[in-house]
Amino acid sequence: MSPRMSAEERREQTIRAAMAEFARSGFEGTSTAAIAERVGVSQPYLFRLFPSKRALFLAAAERCFDDMELAMREAAGGLYGAEALTAMGQRYRRILADDPTLLRFQLQIYAAAVDDPQLRALGNAKWAKLWRAIGELSGETPEEVMRFVSVGMLLNVLTAFDIPCDTGERLPNVLVEWSHHPHEVRAGSLAADRSSSSGESEPAAVAEQG
Repeated sequence: MSPRMSAEERREQTIRAAMAEFARSGFEGTSTAAIAERVGVSQPYLFRLFPSKRALFLAAAERCFDDMELAMREAAGGLYGAEALTAMGQRYRRILADDPTLLRFQLQIYAAAVDDPQLRALGNAKWAKLWRAIGELSGETPEEVMRFVSVGMLLNVLTAFDIPCDTGERLPNVLVEWSHHPHEVRAGSLAADRSSSSGESEPAAVAEQG
């Protein structure tokens, strides 16, 4: 353990390590030993930073939501209206494609929240904050904000099952075609995106899908 790292820096490192481990194995399947090993500290030191595995899971879940809100704020920048939603949608799609840990951990959070009132309360508050942020950043109607978030959740499912994930107005038709030929991978799917070595620009935003 580096003697130059402060307790706060080590705490941040531990949260990031916990996000990765919980994303892979969930709350029940993750040991504090695995998290401590990833951080490079002893378990007693880990419990000096967080009193329990559950406390660490809650801290990691909170950070996951905070990271998402920050990403949306950075993406929107000085944009407004549909342009802001487009930028936020593009950022979310890139996150799903480039950082599978975030999607995996989101799914673990949703699963654990079913039986954890404290986690449900945390998720309730953080989702409300994210929802308000998207509305404030875009200035769009409640209906457009709901549509944006709904398509984002759909993208989670499409990504998890490697379902063709095209963009813009093409998405509904692509999904209809996929539903009839579910095992075929065609241009526009995340699998195709990952295997492509071209330098094409990012597809249209989540906000443009549907």
